[in-house]
Amino acid sequence: MAWTRFGKKKDMPGGLWIKCESCGGMLFRKEFEQKLRVCGSCGYHFTLPARERIALTVDPGTFEEMWKGMQAQDVLGFHDRVPYGEKLAATKQKTGESDAIVAGTANVKGIPCALGVMNFQFLGGSMGMVVGETIALLCEMAAQKKLPVVLFACSGGARMHEGAVSLMQMAKTCGALQRLNQAGVASISVMTHPTTGGVTASFASVCDLLVAEPGALIGFAGPRVIATTIKKELPKGFQRSEFLLEKGQIDRIVPRAQMRDELGRLLAYVTGRDPVAAFKPQPIAAEAEVVTVPPPVEEKPRRKVKEKKA
Repeated sequence: MAWTRFGKKKDMPGGLWIKCESCGGMLFRKEFEQKLRVCGSCGYHFTLPARERIALTVDPGTFEEMWKGMQAQDVLGFHDRVPYGEKLAATKQKTGESDAIVAGTANVKGIPCALGVMNFQFLGGSMGMVVGETIALLCEMAAQKKLPVVLFACSGGARMHEGAVSLMQMAKTCGALQRLNQAGVASISVMTHPTTGGVTASFASVCDLLVAEPGALIGFAGPRVIATTIKKELPKGFQRSEFLLEKGQIDRIVPRAQMRDELGRLLAYVTGRDPVAAFKPQPIAAEAEVVTVPPPVEEKPRRKVKEKKA
């Protein structure tokens, strides 16, 4: 503890503030989390852990997780600074997740759907054998039960530790979504920051409806790689969701705070339900008692008292 001329200086607890990755402003963490991890100054949308994303999106108590026990394998014996097997074990212990996706069934504004949410905290949300297989199984289950599919993408791309096995997941997920489409079931892709590499080039871009969060980086190769390769200056806002909306690559941009309502509207459209009904206010648990206040009683005018002469 430091000392000043006025006495002891109290230590400031750590983690109270966070720096915005876009504007550089300092954000009070409690207020930052109340705003759903969105910068109050510039509107920058930070990455959101999968479990928090699910809690913000689905109706409370309706999410039922599936295929949680699926485990990735080090089929190539991949060695970087740390062997892939050890890196997997450490990441599982750190995040509490088995891989970079959480999937299952849930209700959104009262409409049942199949939901898959990628987790950037797990090896950058990279797509390997578990992610690809989970999405394929989710689509197969949704086709059988006639449930619309909602996929949240947040990824750096295919997982290099699994080599060609991870690249095979691009074809697998696209094929699963094609069979889902042939079964007459709709799919919605929500691309968040960042959505890049093999994920962008596969399931994230081939769903029936493409939605993105504001300012999300969406592309295959990074902008710096492209600029270095073609030796040209890229347009302003290149590969951001606003740029892609202007060029027709995505269908709409939805802020995080409005995402649940918008998904409810879209799910109502694709399932043939009344989209207005999805936005009816929830019934109030206990109606407030109406207290009738009687009108004020008019007072009779008082007689004027004559002043006595002295």
